[in-house]
Amino acid sequence: MSGGDFVGFKEQVEADNAVFLNIAELADSHTVKYDGETYENIPVVLENLKESDRTILQSDHMQGIFLVSAKAYIAQSDLDGVMPEKDKMLEIDDGEALGKPFFKRYRIETSSLEMGMVCLELEAMDE
Repeated sequence: MSGGDFVGFKEQVEADNAVFLNIAELADSHTVKYDGETYENIPVVLENLKESDRTILQSDHMQGIFLVSAKAYIAQSDLDGVMPEKDKMLEIDDGEALGKPFFKRYRIETSSLEMGMVCLELEAMDE
């Protein structure tokens, strides 16, 4: 094998990220809002969307509200190099309502960067 045939680890990870975030493969096109900026039509993999009962205190009057947990994967380059921070809010479009985009608002539980891929654990309240 010649030196030109060798693919380095970083190049292989970038190629894998491109497949993972390919809209024709695993990702969906979403508009993301974070820290006053809007990132339109970027590839996002949103997985493990699950609703669970939340802990309800005796003084809690918000019955019928569930905790939604999700993981999001976004190329840091699609966020213009921004790294979302833990405990801040992030909005991801979730369809349309009354002819306008509807955004689900998540609180960032964890935020990490792995080889150019932003990995976020998110939580939201939902009815």
